[in-house]
Amino acid sequence: MTKPIQIAQWAALIALLAATALPCPAADTAVLRNGFSIRHERRQVIGTITRLYVDGDDTSFVDVPTAEIDHFETVPAEAAQREPGKNAPPSRLQMQSPAGNIHADLNEVVRAASGTYHLDPDLVNSVIRAESGFNVRAVSPKGAQGLMQLMPQTASNLGVQNAFDPKANVEGGTRYLRELLERYDFDLIKALAAYNAGPQRVEQYGGVPPYYETKAYIARIVRDFNKKKLAAKTASQPSAPKSSETKSTGTPAPATKSHKSPQTQAKASPAQPSQ
Repeated sequence: MTKPIQIAQWAALIALLAATALPCPAADTAVLRNGFSIRHERRQVIGTITRLYVDGDDTSFVDVPTAEIDHFETVPAEAAQREPGKNAPPSRLQMQSPAGNIHADLNEVVRAASGTYHLDPDLVNSVIRAESGFNVRAVSPKGAQGLMQLMPQTASNLGVQNAFDPKANVEGGTRYLRELLERYDFDLIKALAAYNAGPQRVEQYGGVPPYYETKAYIARIVRDFNKKKLAAKTASQPSAPKSSETKSTGTPAPATKSHKSPQTQAKASPAQPSQ
């Protein structure tokens, strides 16, 4: 009598493990060790990171170190469908402070700041990921603070009174990045180098300073940014059957001229934020 029971228990355990190994089919929340949470449609473990897809079409995602994720929670059906008092579905990337009294939709914060300073939101998100890993309370050994790691003096110059306020920090950081881009004629590499090591170092060495940390920092942001753009481009290219236009010309229609948008320009020659 005990053997069938044991078999049933093992079967239930195997089913549970299989379920947890699969991407989540509906909206879930990844609760980070710093107390913040990121809502997502599905997730995928890639090496030491967990990719959280925040939209159903897989064009927008956030890579978070798996070690920084404490646990996952299922989002109630009603909460997943709409925000309180609104008919439109909420943005999938939401962060809540450990204290539980501050709610910030990071997507909206980044989108607003990027629009104000004419930068690509994906670039700003890539900088945030490299700077703080989306940790609003992050503090570097040198004293840089918040999502975009603003140094106290830089934050003061930008008018940021509380560097741990997500909105103020991203607003200030994005503005600083824009200023750096303009300073270096929209040379993204120099702007990122200045954001990381300081403009004085870029001036001293006439470009990217010979610091491993700075070079790795730039590479990390460029790689993450390009990865997002490639994913978005791939998702936006439907495998449509050959059209009459393609048959008659023998070549596909040229790309549209939408590349001249501020966001695309920011990709080739970003600007702004802080540190």
